[in-house]
Amino acid sequence: MNWIPLTSETQLQEINDASASRTIVIFKHSTRCSISSMAKSRLERAVAPEGADFYYLDLIAYRNISNAIEHKYGIPHESPQILMVRNGKCIYDDSHNGIRMDDITEHIQL
Repeated sequence: MNWIPLTSETQLQEINDASASRTIVIFKHSTRCSISSMAKSRLERAVAPEGADFYYLDLIAYRNISNAIEHKYGIPHESPQILMVRNGKCIYDDSHNGIRMDDITEHIQL
């Protein structure tokens, strides 16, 4: 897995711009949560699909970015959480044990 660190709110505009041509996946991870660690591990063991960029957000260090994501896309904060962005809109989200690479791949191919 080639995570792109999400460390500034200015990256959210870059994500929106890039989502016009590629699907963007944002994984919101709490480094203090065992469920979040399991979800991250499950993603890292799977084969990432072509045609998507995967961003990693450390919620403990960058909670303000998570708040900005909630505001921008209208998706209530959860942890762990996955959001898929295409054409500037969140097209899919899931959290906790619902985070699976198969589901991500399926939505990328739609």
